[in-house]
Amino acid sequence: MKSHDLEAVPFSFPVKVGNISANPVQVHLEADAEELKGLAKLWKVLDVVWLKADLHVARWKKDGVRIKGEVKAEIEQACVVTLEPVRTMIDERVEQVFVPEGSKLARIVLDGNGEMVLDPEGPDIPDLFNGDTIDAGALVCEFAALAIDPYPRKPGVEFTGPKEESDNVIRPSPFAALKDWKKD
Repeated sequence: MKSHDLEAVPFSFPVKVGNISANPVQVHLEADAEELKGLAKLWKVLDVVWLKADLHVARWKKDGVRIKGEVKAEIEQACVVTLEPVRTMIDERVEQVFVPEGSKLARIVLDGNGEMVLDPEGPDIPDLFNGDTIDAGALVCEFAALAIDPYPRKPGVEFTGPKEESDNVIRPSPFAALKDWKKD
């Protein structure tokens, strides 16, 4: 993940880092009509019907911030087989830690050979922020976008490839056009 730019996404909810305490604060976010249109364009879907998120925002260690919760949405996409509209529900867990740029907590662990050590089952590397604001709305958009099915299909619709030609059809050799090419 990258640091979230407040201007980059149509759904934004800036959180001032200085106002966050160790006790989690509950935040409910809901996209309005203009934000939904912007999200549909950003995600290249037919429509974003609604988008909601319930988050807990709290301090993490000394200077970091942890945002965790849930994002839910309903979107409409074109079926990859029929191109008819398909409604899809998104229900994703959100959990991300942010630390200021230059923080020791954001350093990547390297082994003795200079290779990055990542535990696929372990926590993600903290995301960096600069200044005093984190965009929780951009984080919600990112997690929702990752949950979008890239190949939506209407229920019961199967893709059938091109029809097979019957075995008794005589096909010309791909080299037939070359037989007269080099005559002396």
